[in-house]
Amino acid sequence: MKFHEMREKDVADALQTNVEEGLSSSFVKERRKQVGYNELAEGKKPSAILLFLGQFKDFMVLVLLAATLVSGLLGEYIDAIAIMAIVIVNAIMGFVQEQRAEKSLDALKQLSAPQVTALRDGTWTRIPSKELVPGDIVKFQSGDRIGADLRLLESNNLEIEESALTGESLPVSKMTEVLQHASPTLGDLENMAFMGTMVTRGNGIGIVTGTGMNTAMGQIAHLLQEVQILQTPLQHRLEQLGKILITAALGLTILVVLLGILQGQELFTMFVAGVSLAVAAIPEGLPAIVTVGLSLGVQRMIRKNAIVRKLPAVETLGCASVICSDKTGTLTQNKMTVTKVWSGGKTWGVTGTGYDPVGQFEDGDVIVSPSSNKALQQLMTFGMLCNHAALVEREDHLVLDGDPTEGALLVAGMKAGLSKESLLKQFIIEREFPFDSTRKMMSMVVRDANGQRFVVTKGAPDVLINKSESILWDNKKARLSAEKKVDVQNAIVELASQALRTIAIAFKPLGPSTLIVTEEEAEKELVFIGLQGMIDPPRPEVKQAVKECSQAGIKTVMITGDHVITAKAIAKQLGILKEKDLVLDGEALNDMSVEELKDIVEDVSVFARVSPEHKLKIVKALQQNGHIVAMTGDGVNDAPAIKTADIGIAMGITGTDVTKEASSLILLDDNFATIKSAIKEGRNIYENIRKFIRYLLASNVGEILVMLFAMLLGLPLPLVAIQILWVNLVTDGLPAMALGMDQPEGDVMKRKPRHPKEGVFSRGLGWKVISRGFLIGIATLAAFMVVYNRNPEDLAYAQTIAFATLVLAQLIHVFDCRSEHSIFSRNPFENKYLVWAVISSIALMLVVIYVPALQPIFHTLPIIATDWLLIIGMSALPTFLLAGSFFASKKK
Repeated sequence: MKFHEMREKDVADALQTNVEEGLSSSFVKERRKQVGYNELAEGKKPSAILLFLGQFKDFMVLVLLAATLVSGLLGEYIDAIAIMAIVIVNAIMGFVQEQRAEKSLDALKQLSAPQVTALRDGTWTRIPSKELVPGDIVKFQSGDRIGADLRLLESNNLEIEESALTGESLPVSKMTEVLQHASPTLGDLENMAFMGTMVTRGNGIGIVTGTGMNTAMGQIAHLLQEVQILQTPLQHRLEQLGKILITAALGLTILVVLLGILQGQELFTMFVAGVSLAVAAIPEGLPAIVTVGLSLGVQRMIRKNAIVRKLPAVETLGCASVICSDKTGTLTQNKMTVTKVWSGGKTWGVTGTGYDPVGQFEDGDVIVSPSSNKALQQLMTFGMLCNHAALVEREDHLVLDGDPTEGALLVAGMKAGLSKESLLKQFIIEREFPFDSTRKMMSMVVRDANGQRFVVTKGAPDVLINKSESILWDNKKARLSAEKKVDVQNAIVELASQALRTIAIAFKPLGPSTLIVTEEEAEKELVFIGLQGMIDPPRPEVKQAVKECSQAGIKTVMITGDHVITAKAIAKQLGILKEKDLVLDGEALNDMSVEELKDIVEDVSVFARVSPEHKLKIVKALQQNGHIVAMTGDGVNDAPAIKTADIGIAMGITGTDVTKEASSLILLDDNFATIKSAIKEGRNIYENIRKFIRYLLASNVGEILVMLFAMLLGLPLPLVAIQILWVNLVTDGLPAMALGMDQPEGDVMKRKPRHPKEGVFSRGLGWKVISRGFLIGIATLAAFMVVYNRNPEDLAYAQTIAFATLVLAQLIHVFDCRSEHSIFSRNPFENKYLVWAVISSIALMLVVIYVPALQPIFHTLPIIATDWLLIIGMSALPTFLLAGSFFASKKK
């Protein structure tokens, strides 16, 4: 249908919807059966079978399977079957890891999906955009992403950025009138809004005309069907490292095989052992384990109310050195309450807290009725009228639907005995000029029951003073003289010194036929009524979070649009503003270049009276000084700064879709303490990845060296192929994964931020891998030699001893990997996943040693009790030897 050519009523009738009530829940279910969910078709993902078969594409695994087949043809059926079984189990583990990572990334995608406000069963409700169906009535405002194709019903200064569809970079002004066009392009359809486009200005209401693939975006959906695989810098570095390690492991493995052949070992035996050793030693699973480690960390962050939209942010979090945070709602509770009002030189107190509309007005100790004072009554009336907030009853308490500042004005009006419903009957809103951060004002043109017309404006006091020519004084209109301006300024300072945020209210009478078309015409020659002072108390947990960030070498910077005095009062309460720190306001920032700001930004802890555009300048100045900057934001104009910051953080509750789209992290609770938790988790994720790199590589080095040293010494093979593969299976899988779930070390938030270019093997990790691997190899070989020299005829028993020593040495070493310091610096039972993983691995080792049916398969023999003392002693030696050297160095 050509909805742009149809009148609004005809569109509603065609889509079987009610503009006043929206669709019913039952009707939505029926319609969804017909049209499906509002989603674009995705490119096909590989099936589970293909994903499983993909585990066998590694060249060395294919060589091993070929060797196993040859082994079977030569009559070594037990070995062939056992090796194939281990390879399949390994493939299953790899498949499960990949599936788990894929599912966690899908869950991430769902959590960060856009939401829309739809009229359902007569109530405006926030729902995921995928649940929209044709006929839904939706409303949207500046910063929202359009969730489906719409025919517009209302348009208030509405502009939408449609470059994704049309290529037109400038936002398009929208209207609601019927269009007649022979062959319109998308850019011509000014009474339509399209899925995926962004509202850059104003607000509106529309009827959903198309969803999913039946949208303009759906027609070009094939461009979006390629699945983008995000790879973090660490994953990329490890991929490169993996190639080097594969080359080194293959080189050493070939050396082991050649030495074995030269010493008279059977060619085929050495070939199978060599391939098994290569499969075990090559850390081909390292990138997969890193991905799982990242996804496990991301899931933990979700539980702590932080959604990671871009995986590289997980790494960057650990490098953050400055957090630039909005004040309202992030450092504070975002529960604005008007506590003081001022008009005409007089101040009244307002009792009550939060969004409960119970309270009274006081003049000193005397309770007063606002209706007894014309200016006070007008101040409360217009504050409630120029307002989109509403209180909704949920579970026996009132919840704010809308902006917290507007909510405070609404509740204050209700305390004055006013009702939004009755005001909307008394006043007809003819036109609205929505708030934007550049003007710092919102205005409405209204007509009262007597036919009198007014402009009603609310906004920043310093802006409204300059837009006003008159003021209500002693309930009469008077000229806003220089003296009166000083009185207003003093009132603002007085309220701000009490940590109150101030909103000014003004109005302008209009003639019956005066035409107001632009904001400039509406917002001039105003009559200043007064101020409402509201407080947004600091969140109780933020002060401690700021302190912990400071201990972690991270500076917290407050950014606010509030008055300088208000900002300083809150910043001091939270421990952000220290004695010698500077406070800069927007006026000073206007006159500064990035280069000039760069020279003083290190000393600034509070930026007050700033607009979102200033944030970009702040980010650039800090970055030029070498900082890794985390920047919070919620409005449309915050998006450039969010995108430029190293870690862009969007608000999940108050944030616009534009900001969320630009961000790499979303706070579900809009809380600064969540940023601190996310940084702590980011640091821990990186440390956990280092832990299992350290563990896997040291174990692999130990496996190669025990075979290499044996060949160099002219000894028989300490391990046979099946044992090497079993060691790899029981020690590399579960314990390495459990390390990825390790809790942070106690001092993780007392270390300086990590340098973003820090290498994987920095801070001594390379030495730890080589030294531990060397000692594990030596200890295993020593245990083998002791038993072999005792009885050279019983090679299988000596190999069983080496097998048990190697497994235990690696499982003890895994606890050493939990700390940068020593195995004794952490409680070994703290990570219950690791404890159970180690117990499981020991059980699997004992099964192949003591179950008679498995002994021929794994070439093992039961170990006598006294030899366990040798095994335990030798396997503990590498870890405890190095722990001793650590304590010796600490004493020095």
